[in-house]
Amino acid sequence: MNWHEVVVLVTGGTGSFGKKFAKIMLEDYQPEKVIIYSRDELKQHEMRIAGFDHPSIRYFIGDVRDLARLRRAMYGVDIVVHAAALKQVPACEYNPIEAVMTNINGARNVIDAAIDMGVKKVVAISTDKAVNPVNLYGATKLCAEKLFIQSNSYSGSTGTRFSCVRYGNVVGSSGSVIPLFREQRRSGRITVTDPRMTRFWITLDQGVRFVIRCIEQMHGGEVFVPKIPSMNIMDLAKAIAPDCVVESIGIRPGEKLHEVLISEDEARHTLELEDMYVVQPRYPWWQVKDWEGGKPLPEGFRYASNTNSQWLSVSELRVLAEDLI
Repeated sequence: MNWHEVVVLVTGGTGSFGKKFAKIMLEDYQPEKVIIYSRDELKQHEMRIAGFDHPSIRYFIGDVRDLARLRRAMYGVDIVVHAAALKQVPACEYNPIEAVMTNINGARNVIDAAIDMGVKKVVAISTDKAVNPVNLYGATKLCAEKLFIQSNSYSGSTGTRFSCVRYGNVVGSSGSVIPLFREQRRSGRITVTDPRMTRFWITLDQGVRFVIRCIEQMHGGEVFVPKIPSMNIMDLAKAIAPDCVVESIGIRPGEKLHEVLISEDEARHTLELEDMYVVQPRYPWWQVKDWEGGKPLPEGFRYASNTNSQWLSVSELRVLAEDLI
């Protein structure tokens, strides 16, 4: 792909992912244009004065709930990365209609606008919480995944291609546990919901570069899942606040003990590559028979955070946490 001739738009562009995506795009790929699409003018202003005042960047005020505005923003756009979402589990539980309006209706609007404006490729950022969801956030992201994958049948054989990238918790992203632990350790006491809890973890840089790679390789219809390590919450507590008392406060509503990135049912039509998995769609329009030499997974395979073969040690978690300071 010749990125120098590409116009790319990222929804939710002022978030953690959007800013890192724009930084890597400008430094390493130099596309013709990067459009930051978001609804918060203050965050766009802060992003601009923080060093994102590049000649190739454009800032569009707009909400993914606004189909007409999305159409206008996607005029002349080649690639869309859909990262806008309501992501906080408690907020989605308390404001369910808002979560549906943004995460599901917003996904539909992105799809319709991309098809209408002739966008070539669209990648949606998903989450491990979309697999066997137990909270509304996960349920809305599962629905968004289904919409994006099936939309390949709406766009036709030569139209817009849609795929998803699904990964786990992003180290140090807004709302993550590392800033919370740092704040709590001043008091000599930190809280965990359950000492048995495990999570998949990926750095923001890794997540963005994986998305870019998937854009380059996608055929349309895949859900891409990177091979990433797991961590135990108590190991993270030792890494950040080794001298603090740890108090268990119980799992919150809508929270899982462990996360799953590929379910047993999905594994039946998933291929394994060296550093990722490719969940293939089960629709008649899917024509790719051998995705880049991937291997089928064994019967009963399940990619879960507690049975993962890769684990972050306390020392590795400490380095990750220190890199965020």
